[in-house]
Amino acid sequence: MDNRAIGIFDSGLGGLTMVKKLLQLLPNEDVVYLGDTGRVPYGSRSVDTIIKYAGQDAEFLAMHNIKTMVVACNTVCSVAMDNLTEAYDMPIYEVITAPATAAAKNTKNGKIGVIGTAATIRSGAYKSAISNISAEFEVYMAACPLFVPLVEEGFLGADNEIATKVAEQYLKSLKESAVDTLILGCTHYPLLSDIISKVMGEAVNLIDSGAETAKLVASDLQQKKLLSDAKPEGEIKYFVTDSIDGFSARASRFMRSDIEGKVQQVTLD
Repeated sequence: MDNRAIGIFDSGLGGLTMVKKLLQLLPNEDVVYLGDTGRVPYGSRSVDTIIKYAGQDAEFLAMHNIKTMVVACNTVCSVAMDNLTEAYDMPIYEVITAPATAAAKNTKNGKIGVIGTAATIRSGAYKSAISNISAEFEVYMAACPLFVPLVEEGFLGADNEIATKVAEQYLKSLKESAVDTLILGCTHYPLLSDIISKVMGEAVNLIDSGAETAKLVASDLQQKKLLSDAKPEGEIKYFVTDSIDGFSARASRFMRSDIEGKVQQVTLD
């Protein structure tokens, strides 16, 4: 058993989709969450900048005596994982392999779609992961750079006209390609799942990259006997690099619990 916390970082609010699923699976675990809200989004940044930001995020979490680290940012996972795994002697999880595996298991027609930030799509990380499972799968990708700002600004819900119009434009080619499985290749995107499902059609199976990775982390920590046995319910510490108020309000709605007063603002530079 290991009662140290699990560290999770993302570029903003999106990583909470993973936190929520992870706590459903492992309610006894403490979690330290860092959302780099002051520099979101990462997807439009250069590779060097993403690597720099990822290093600062990871360094902050490592200072909290964590037992494992989860990189909830798909953009970071697609370009900076080698840097992180070389720098830290602890299990570090990315959010690409698990959803790629889930998509391969779920597709019926072999046509898999992937949406993500510009950097994630440009890296080809998902296509590579899916091709490693089987070269017979057809992978169709689309960058959706406005999805993260829409989530961060609260443009959510199936009836939101602005988000719907953006989704229709981004998802048009994937719909025409007749994909039956779509990987939400950014942990922000599940917050737009109602809109994405409405545009793509209910027959298309959406794969939540954060949720699939949470399942992997829970299983792995159990196998490695690293689960906590210290308390009946874990504690979450929230850290952000920009305004606490906006994050607290949106995160409270999403987590369905009041986190006012539980969020601290920090500086990473």
